[in-house]
Amino acid sequence: MKTIPLVAISFLVAILASAIAIISVQNAAPVSLNFIFFKSIQLPVGVVLAMSISAGLIGGALLQPLWNLSDSQNSRRKFPANPEESDTVQY
Repeated sequence: MKTIPLVAISFLVAILASAIAIISVQNAAPVSLNFIFFKSIQLPVGVVLAMSISAGLIGGALLQPLWNLSDSQNSRRKFPANPEESDTVQY
């Protein structure tokens, strides 16, 4: 059952890579990014898209353990274990 999400993720990454390739071939003109006072060098659209998506995937992968950690701590505080409603039997 764990293979279905992995296959879905693989298809999503393949479609995303194909979309980047198609867009970068059609838009070969260089662009520069402006953020507040900073201006980047001129790069092709495909490179900018690939870097943006890579940064987002890496950022999401790095933040995932932090989200799981905060969820597990909050769920423990909200729902304390009640020994009377436990599934285990003591002998």
